[in-house]
Amino acid sequence: MGRFKDAGSDDEGDSGIDISPLIDCVFILLIFFIVTTVFVEETGVEVDKPQAATSSTLESNSLLIAITAEGAVVYDKRDIGVKGVQSLVKRMVSTDPEIPVIIQADENSNTGLFVRVVGEAKLGGAKQVNVAAKSG
Repeated sequence: MGRFKDAGSDDEGDSGIDISPLIDCVFILLIFFIVTTVFVEETGVEVDKPQAATSSTLESNSLLIAITAEGAVVYDKRDIGVKGVQSLVKRMVSTDPEIPVIIQADENSNTGLFVRVVGEAKLGGAKQVNVAAKSG
């Protein structure tokens, strides 16, 4: 009978474990990881990239533009055309001046269209324009 104490006794506190600080820490870590995650945007079309002898990996924070075999210039699942590249790049460069532009050109796409897209990206203010290719 001596194991249970009165609610009013001052001898000892509760012997239970308070987990609320642990829950607070878990939520803070969850918020931290959600905020710092970089979301990669895809172009929304399948492109058969040509083979390259040399290749390197690029950072995940980049602007991806696809050129399909049919001649469509696609960003974020929308056909923006060659005319839309410069304004898109200007808008993205205004938020991040160092953002690289990566062009995913289908191996059966028109070379002249590719050159025009690269030129429009440069006119839009892109400091770095890269070509996506299959790694060896």
